[in-house]
Amino acid sequence: MYRSTTTYPSLSTLLKALLGEIGTIATIRSTSSSQLFAPPRYTPAQHHRHCFSSPGVDLNSATKHGIKVARIPGDATGNAASCAEMAIYQMLGLLRKQYEMQVAVKQKKLGEPVGDMLLGKTIFIMGYGNIGNHLAKRLRPFGVSILATKRSWPSSSQSSCKSDVSYSENGTHNDLVDEKGGHQDILKFARRADIVVCCLAMNSETAGIVDKDFISSMRKGALLINIARGGLLDYEAVLHHLKSGHLGGLGIDVAWTEPFDPDDAILKFPNVIITPHVAGVTECSYRFMAKVVGDVALQLHTGTPFTGVEIVN
Repeated sequence: MYRSTTTYPSLSTLLKALLGEIGTIATIRSTSSSQLFAPPRYTPAQHHRHCFSSPGVDLNSATKHGIKVARIPGDATGNAASCAEMAIYQMLGLLRKQYEMQVAVKQKKLGEPVGDMLLGKTIFIMGYGNIGNHLAKRLRPFGVSILATKRSWPSSSQSSCKSDVSYSENGTHNDLVDEKGGHQDILKFARRADIVVCCLAMNSETAGIVDKDFISSMRKGALLINIARGGLLDYEAVLHHLKSGHLGGLGIDVAWTEPFDPDDAILKFPNVIITPHVAGVTECSYRFMAKVVGDVALQLHTGTPFTGVEIVN
């Protein structure tokens, strides 16, 4: 098997090299106002400052200080695909009883536990954006039915209507999703799903959307996956339904507080899988993001229009 012997610089090395040349571009996961708005080491002639957006950036303060904030669309960098793969990893880990398998290995037991399959399952993708679309593409070969909700579908799609178009290699909204709906359909879809995957953006409308009513409406034994933002899930509701056994399993790449307390009560359950906010952290996605940052650095330096990013303020 051929394996490349070429070595590439890490993302941090690339970013350090870029920031050494143009100190006004920063990538930010979360930051305070004092950190974000500290005087720049170098300011170009046009006196513009830029940073790449994350949920931790105060857009109002950035705008007030004359800083342009941009986001790198996940679909263009491989981030959305990476997050979709993580969702499937967590589904399979819960279905195959990852914790029990590790116990069986330690106890030198063979042929147990008896797990389950994705085949024949109904998956509800709550928040059908870039990640949701990539997830649907990857789930189709497993033989599942897909329900999805989205704020607004293309004009050809009607809310809560069934698709009669078969899946194709380059699937579109119409042939990847079996039934589409809006916010008003989330409880209805939750009742029918074997697995709910939360892919929503975090805002005032979606905070705590997966609450006691939502989880109670899910099938007993259904799985809940969250690869979006921790605050979308109501902590007490999740803990309650894990204790009662109504929730069949929980897979989260994001938590209510980060880093999450490793001694938290939720992590005591064998049917819980947590990963340390790494759904989008892959060599592939980071390399693409580093290239975008490099391109923007050069464009900023030469005064040419930005490509590969979306200005959000």
